[in-house]
Amino acid sequence: MQVSVEAGEGLERKLTVQLPAETVETEVNNRLNSLKNTVRIDGFRPGKVPLRVIKQHYAGRILQEVASELMEKSFQQAVQQENLQPAGEPTIAAKDLNLGQVMEYTATFEIYPVVELSPISEIKVEKQTADVEDADVDKMLETLCKQRMNWLPAERASAEGDKVTIDFTGKMDGEVFSGGSGSDMPVVIGSASMIPGFEDNLTGLSAGDEKTFNITFPDDYSAADLAGKEAEFNITVNKVESPELPEVDAEFARAFGIEDGNIEQLRGEIRANMERELEKKLRTDMKNKVMDALLETNPVDVPAAIVGQEAETLKKQTEAEQTGSNLPLESFMDRAKRRVQLGILLAEVAKLSALQIDAEKVQSRIAEMARDYEDPEEFKRYYAGNPQLLRGVETLVMEDMVVDWIVDQAQVVEKAASFDALMNPVTV
Repeated sequence: MQVSVEAGEGLERKLTVQLPAETVETEVNNRLNSLKNTVRIDGFRPGKVPLRVIKQHYAGRILQEVASELMEKSFQQAVQQENLQPAGEPTIAAKDLNLGQVMEYTATFEIYPVVELSPISEIKVEKQTADVEDADVDKMLETLCKQRMNWLPAERASAEGDKVTIDFTGKMDGEVFSGGSGSDMPVVIGSASMIPGFEDNLTGLSAGDEKTFNITFPDDYSAADLAGKEAEFNITVNKVESPELPEVDAEFARAFGIEDGNIEQLRGEIRANMERELEKKLRTDMKNKVMDALLETNPVDVPAAIVGQEAETLKKQTEAEQTGSNLPLESFMDRAKRRVQLGILLAEVAKLSALQIDAEKVQSRIAEMARDYEDPEEFKRYYAGNPQLLRGVETLVMEDMVVDWIVDQAQVVEKAASFDALMNPVTV
């Protein structure tokens, strides 16, 4: 077998393979001979058909079968001989095939890149740190109170934080526009649930009051026919209600599952939950920063075929999670490319670090996931009995182990932050 390799664009390789005519002919003849006792041809008794006659009838088909099998087998031998790692299936093109002649074909495919990692010690990452303070717990208690807020009739003019129930009609050029009217619609002043400026016009009003004002829709408003245009609104206030927060007492604690109504126990459970969420957030942020740094210091070209397959997977996942979504495949390509790049780099780091999957960490991760379900034990059993799901968790755990190993080797600068800043970042 003669093999030659030609490099194409990027990771593309063109493999030319030649197999001796004797190899092909010997295999074809062996198969033709094996037909002598079973083949039936008119004019000849079973088992007495001459080989030349069998060749006339079956040589073409047998040659194609042998060629197909020899190409598959020799391709695997050739890529091993040339130390190539094909990514995806090759495109095979065979020259005209004739018995007694050298068999030649070309296989075009992409290969996985050969990665030489930059020193991990040169990676620089910022590690954020934070703690759950008493003030954070107080703020969470306040949020829980607002979730159980009561609304009481207010015998006064409306103010920030009040809920006003209104009828409204919006017009443009004297005509009511689509979606521009409603009745008995509750609006909490200051909630930013309406277009900018609308809620500002609801303060200082009492039940029965009417008001007319103009508002300009934002330029990026979702309805393109309204974006950037001015509208006139006429409103009638049906009622004004003021908020009443519940007392943080034993009854309040019992509403959150604290049977004896102990407020300190409630605060303790709130803190524990906040600390779990904070730990998860810090872990995710650190993982993302390490991944970004790994990609930045190790730019790697990736096979287009594998990226395409990953994009298809992401598209199917999105369609399964979001019924009716039909995003184009191109919209997943950047994310798919990043995932493939990181998969290759993380595999290299795993080899470099000689890390082995930790079974205890796998079970710990499953237990962590199970906390969000009504029956955690049933969730654990389901994962334990599903090898595919279990492998998915093992992959996540290995990624975390690799990230931890990189952090231990890298240049890490800690930056303290507040719980609120981390959990509720301001987006611009």
